[in-house]
Amino acid sequence: MKTRLLLALLVVAAVAAAASIFWVRKSQDPSSLSARYVKREFHIPMRDGIKLYTAVYTPKDTSRSYPFLLTRTPFGATPYGESAFPARLGPSEALVQSGYIFVVQDVRGRFQSEGQFVDMPPQIDHPENGQTTESTDAYDSIEWLLHNVEHNNGKVGVWGISYAGFFTSTSIIQSHPAIKAASPEAPVTDLFRGDDAYHNGAFMLTAEFQLYSTFFRIRPGGLDFPPKSFEPFAYGTSNGYDFFLQRGPNLAGIADLIHNPIFDTNIHRNTFDSYWQPRDVAPHLLGVHCAVLNVGGWFDAEDLSGTLRTYHAIERQNPGISNVLVMGPWEHGSWVRLPHDDKNPSAVAADYFREHIVFPFFESYLKGDAPPPSPRAQVFETGTNVWRQQDTWPPQQARPTNIYLHADGKLSFEPPHADESSDKRSYDEYVSDPAHPVPYIANPPTWIEPQYMVGNQRFSALRPDVLTYISEPLAHDVTTAGPVSPRLFVSSTGSDSDFDVKLIDVFPVGVKPAFSPVEAHKDEPGAAGTSKLSEGYELLIRGEPMRAKFRNSWSDPKPIEPNQMFPLSFDMPDVYHTFQKGHRIMIQIQSSWFPLTDLNPQKFLDISTAAKADFSAATERVYHSPKAPSAVVVGIMPTR
Repeated sequence: MKTRLLLALLVVAAVAAAASIFWVRKSQDPSSLSARYVKREFHIPMRDGIKLYTAVYTPKDTSRSYPFLLTRTPFGATPYGESAFPARLGPSEALVQSGYIFVVQDVRGRFQSEGQFVDMPPQIDHPENGQTTESTDAYDSIEWLLHNVEHNNGKVGVWGISYAGFFTSTSIIQSHPAIKAASPEAPVTDLFRGDDAYHNGAFMLTAEFQLYSTFFRIRPGGLDFPPKSFEPFAYGTSNGYDFFLQRGPNLAGIADLIHNPIFDTNIHRNTFDSYWQPRDVAPHLLGVHCAVLNVGGWFDAEDLSGTLRTYHAIERQNPGISNVLVMGPWEHGSWVRLPHDDKNPSAVAADYFREHIVFPFFESYLKGDAPPPSPRAQVFETGTNVWRQQDTWPPQQARPTNIYLHADGKLSFEPPHADESSDKRSYDEYVSDPAHPVPYIANPPTWIEPQYMVGNQRFSALRPDVLTYISEPLAHDVTTAGPVSPRLFVSSTGSDSDFDVKLIDVFPVGVKPAFSPVEAHKDEPGAAGTSKLSEGYELLIRGEPMRAKFRNSWSDPKPIEPNQMFPLSFDMPDVYHTFQKGHRIMIQIQSSWFPLTDLNPQKFLDISTAAKADFSAATERVYHSPKAPSAVVVGIMPTR
């Protein structure tokens, strides 16, 4: 138990590091920065008089001028003090060696900056006199830096990961003319529709509780981080499944554990309403005049959707600019964090990104020392594990193709036909019981386990409340590119239910996937050798929940009519994956994914105020017949 609790603390510490802009690698030493750079601290005045703490790291070599590379963060511009240096600055060490004026700023109301912090502050497209936004704060900061920091060349780059990626996005709205390049990386974009808070109407329980119990906490004097360290919430156990089930399933009981008004707001504002709509930054990404490098990871458990939404919004709303998408085989922010490791495909791809993508990007637009990247999308193809360059994303040549569900748990590219349903039921069913929900990994911890994104799904095939459909071994490689879109025909005995869909790559026996970091699961009780369909590794490629009451509108949910079949269609985030010859394609469908997401009472009511007695079992059906051909649509690339 002590070992598991210690591991939990280490994971929290790792997440805290991931939240920061300083992605520390053990091989680096802060003294190497202090030998090359001078640090100065300023409190820069905004147009309304509020002053923002800003740390400026300037090269000691003053024989030439340098561009700025700015990061605005709510996670602390640490370490504080002009003699204290971080272990890392910027997204690539090559940029440090090349020479930049690195600027790190606490955003309004955080740490040593004045003002009132607002979580995901709404954007005002045309602020009036006296109004401020994160865009005006960025503008005012850049204007001050240009006039008060010596040896600058008049050019500015902006970058940041996660929440700092959101502040990168807001910095380039009606951007300051000095901004020539920006890299929003895993940017928080739309908290209700796919980023941290909600996925298709389902609340991301474990991650949100971790965030608002440990990072964004109430303390005397207002909402802020602890000034010196992160203090993890005392769960008292490492068993996340039991922790949340025993304190729930109603969210109000879980919220009472931390008394955080932001967490309370997030659970009670559970439709895409007037609170969430202005917090979607995508439609406000207007007036972007600089080159943009959008970066994300296929295995990002937090803001995979944000990267794609940001890229498409900028592409659609700012024609003519250089707008590039980079997607690699990474977890949240690991493209900057991973150390060199020739045996780890993610680390090799991170090295490539730092050396051949982000470094020449900023060098080109801020110094003119390297050619700009030419493709619109540089994307890593998992399965074959190679980089590909595309003129558009998704690729124009990706052909939408249905993968159909069939009787007897079969899966194929052919639709169901009358003969196969004549002597079999035209549907499969299971009982979804909130008292015994399906875990998202075999033994969920109290913290979010980000590696579930590539976890082995064999443990779930045993459960009677999980439907599993599998293809025959593939005769040739099948490459999928773009969104994964379930198109189901379902019914329920309840008036609301979740339908969680997973797309899985089933490996031949004895073949180990390159991306299988959750190796411990293969040795857990009930996991190894227990699947009724396969004994190979079942690699999750993409999975998402869908809360049925939102099937027609995110803002105006409607109950489902019990025992009546209805269509359920939604889109999951993109993939770029090759199912190799001899592998099988698998689809799993279930109605809980706990405690990754909150539990659905399976009744049409306000889940945030639901009592424990409101949660009841429901029988779910998934249909597969010529009149109700349930399928998952993927983009199939031409055979090479």
